[in-house]
Amino acid sequence: MNLLQANATTGGQSDQPTDDSIDKSLLKDDLYKAVNGRWEKTAKIPAYHSSTGGFMDLNDNIDKQLMSDLDDIIKKNQPHEAPFSEFLKLYELARNYKKRDADGGEPLKPYLEKIENITNFDDLNKLLPELVKEGYPLPFGFWVEPDMKNTQVNALFASVPGLFLPDRTYYENNNPAYKQLMPVFTKMASQLLVLADYSSNEADEIVESAKRFDAKIAPNVKSAEESADYSKMYNPQKFAYFSESSSHLDFVNLADALFGKAPDQIIVTEPKFYERFDGLVNSDSFKDMKNWMLVNMVRSASSYLSEEFRQTGSVFSRALSGKKEATPQKKSAFYLAEGTFGQTIGDYYAKKYFGPKAKADVEHMVKNMINVYKNRLSNNTWLGKDTREKAILKLDKLELQVGYPDHIDELEYKFKVTPENEGGTLFDNMSKFGAITVQDTFEKLGKPVDRTKWEMSAATVNAYYEPFKNIIVFPAAILQAPFYSLKQTSSQNYGGIGAVIAHEISHAFDNNGSLFDELGNLNNWWTKEDHDHFSKLADKMINEFDGIPYAGGKVNGKLTVSENIADGGGLSCANEAAKNEDDYNLYDFFINWAKVWRMKATEQYKQLLLNIDVHAPAELRANVQVKNLDDFYSTFDVKDGDGMYLKPEDRVKIW
Repeated sequence: MNLLQANATTGGQSDQPTDDSIDKSLLKDDLYKAVNGRWEKTAKIPAYHSSTGGFMDLNDNIDKQLMSDLDDIIKKNQPHEAPFSEFLKLYELARNYKKRDADGGEPLKPYLEKIENITNFDDLNKLLPELVKEGYPLPFGFWVEPDMKNTQVNALFASVPGLFLPDRTYYENNNPAYKQLMPVFTKMASQLLVLADYSSNEADEIVESAKRFDAKIAPNVKSAEESADYSKMYNPQKFAYFSESSSHLDFVNLADALFGKAPDQIIVTEPKFYERFDGLVNSDSFKDMKNWMLVNMVRSASSYLSEEFRQTGSVFSRALSGKKEATPQKKSAFYLAEGTFGQTIGDYYAKKYFGPKAKADVEHMVKNMINVYKNRLSNNTWLGKDTREKAILKLDKLELQVGYPDHIDELEYKFKVTPENEGGTLFDNMSKFGAITVQDTFEKLGKPVDRTKWEMSAATVNAYYEPFKNIIVFPAAILQAPFYSLKQTSSQNYGGIGAVIAHEISHAFDNNGSLFDELGNLNNWWTKEDHDHFSKLADKMINEFDGIPYAGGKVNGKLTVSENIADGGGLSCANEAAKNEDDYNLYDFFINWAKVWRMKATEQYKQLLLNIDVHAPAELRANVQVKNLDDFYSTFDVKDGDGMYLKPEDRVKIW
């Protein structure tokens, strides 16, 4: 449950809006436009982005700083310890587009040939363990994660394959987005296959066949709205029973080969898919499935091959998001290396740019916010005594991680780059690292969960709550203006990082997080009466957002409810904490809250987020939640008839 859809260093120059940049005439009618409207008129979206604004700009500035640092480090050519030394090697390989262009599609061909040579299910079953270990696209998935009802131990999960389009809803009810986007996907996939030395006719036939299989899968997987309910993911089955899902794939033999012995149990995230698996994967669909594998293989490989592959392979995502250009070569190479060595580069960034004073200040804010939350829970009037005590216990057990982890994940030490002078290609190295990651994950089955592991690089402008561990994490990169700065007032900081902190705490008590106990186990600690009351309040939050017109569509209140509950609780608690400081100024607080959500995006990207993102549109996050707070009305003298006015009985207050 992270904060996002997805500059100065910490403590650096504050980038607050000046009075001139705020249109005070709009404050009572549209807070977001009042704070960000003038910025929006002149802001330009880079051609290789689908948006610009607070989060994106901060990430761009960090990328720019790190890439500049790396240029200096490479120029000095001094020895470095692993895994940073391996990160540098991979970055060099990724930046060597001359070598990548010379290799063309050759590194990919053995992988495509392996798929081509599978002629029946006997062939497939013999190869299946190898294909899973090497990360080949398959019409099912195995993964290892904490058992949701015993999060101290890792369990085996069965997941479902992705679709060519972003969500099942694109395939339904003659959705015009399907007619617009599928031809773009079709053309791109055919061009990629031609680059891999298929004839134009062969490529077209493969893609049409693959699309038949994709269309067959689509009705049987969850939509984004359905997937937003975490509790529905937990469907444990005896592995022997699960294996009967297919009369063509030997799941027992596969699990024996992967884990030494098939586990007794597997957790099935989408039972409906596996109930219908035999009807999807069978002799009649075998050819279509194989071609689906080919298309997915060439798509996933395109960013690791030549520039022509990279440009072609990004056509569909650019159409989906409204980007005019592919990511510049150097930045693309950096993203690729950073994506593999995320904790390594995060460790470098945090240790160089993150100060102990900022960490101590933020930890102080977190403690203040927890105290506000605890006080609210203690004085809650609609929770029963037993539920209230359990909620306070969960808050007491909440763990905090700020800045960067104590150690880099051991996995990144396992990545050893085969350089160009030893015959290494970027694609071969990335394939090898993918296999190492799969093996590392599978080895965790049945073993204790590492509760110290971070799921995000310290160089990422984001934050998250992990319901399976009851942990909140604030990477170093988000601890900078406008979210946080030692040069901002305390109220500005509470309107930025304070609201983020409280947002993540609130996730422990949203419609998903509330289903997990103090250890992160899926465990109903509510009385029926209390949970029914909470559900009615959650319904009010659903209704507050549901159907709001945006980007030619309407907001889905059910899809966004958990993030909206977290925003509502976060803003309200941060508001109270700001008022507990001696220098509080609620004008500063609300202005900075609106500023952190500034975003200018392409229409395509807005529409994409509207369909699949569990967060409400940024503009609405800024505007709707403040209407629920009485202090907003007194701060800006908002009255009945003003655009920002909401009747007291319609204001949603959960936490």
